[in-house]
Amino acid sequence: MISVVVPAFNVESTIIRTLESILTQTYSEIEVIAVDDGSTDETGRIIDAYSSQHERVLVIHTKNRGVTAARLAGVEQASGEWIGFVDGDDEIEPDMYEMLLKNAEQYGADISHCGYQMIFADGRISYFHNTGCLVQQDRTTGLKDLLDGSLVEPGLCNKLFHKNLFHSLLHTEMMDRRIKINEDLLMNYILFSSANRSVFQDICKYHYLVRSTSTSRASLNQHKIFDPIRVKQLILDMKIDGMTEAAEKAYIGTCINVYNSLVMDKTGEFSREQKIIWNLLKEHKGWIPLLSTKQQILASLILHWPTGYKPIYRFYAKYLLKNCYE
Repeated sequence: MISVVVPAFNVESTIIRTLESILTQTYSEIEVIAVDDGSTDETGRIIDAYSSQHERVLVIHTKNRGVTAARLAGVEQASGEWIGFVDGDDEIEPDMYEMLLKNAEQYGADISHCGYQMIFADGRISYFHNTGCLVQQDRTTGLKDLLDGSLVEPGLCNKLFHKNLFHSLLHTEMMDRRIKINEDLLMNYILFSSANRSVFQDICKYHYLVRSTSTSRASLNQHKIFDPIRVKQLILDMKIDGMTEAAEKAYIGTCINVYNSLVMDKTGEFSREQKIIWNLLKEHKGWIPLLSTKQQILASLILHWPTGYKPIYRFYAKYLLKNCYE
């Protein structure tokens, strides 16, 4: 059986569509665990009514503790051998879990994952990445691909995990539940570190439906500034064999990305935070040679010409930088 955990917070307009996309999968041995994370709209009532009509849907109601706690609450109640996640405002293609389970069994993998697509309100679709390739990964390769992010995206919802991988997440404090941004990457890193093998098929079966109110698209705040760096620090602190250089590269690259987001901010509210990130870059400048040539140039400009960097990067971002996430 596959247990699909659906964290749901104030998604009254989308939750039925999400649940329908799971229950109509071509693979039928599926149970759904919908976790109402303290919703203040009609989400809880809607999933209760839906569950009363569908015996494969279990509902859990909790106080609002965030998506990580909601997901783990669902995993604790899961009876399936395999665990999947679908967010309460997204949907999946009818054969996603059939494909993922088939690949897991065929290649003896603990994790099976696929590509995904971002669907915008105006009908645009961005694919990540839809090359059709199939890649087998051992533990180290899977972890490095996660941190690199050029092919394998760090989301949880386009993946199928063997339940045994969750032991450390359920019985230790490895997962910092205060983190609101990049929590998917951190949980993935912990799960992949326990997996002997994973398999990735780059077909975009998961549909991420972009909402302007989603956490990841909110305006700049303390979580968006510091959580990505905290996550990379936690990854560094795990000290997994063979991962030191990749973790250092991910950390310093994240510092540059966060600094750039602060440069683009026009409110003038985050000058102190910008100085903190600058000091982190200076402290870890020995890791800069691990980056691509472009990122090395950006890092050098930030460190040696911070006053001139703002107009240069703003011009670059406006006219030369393509952002497929918007």
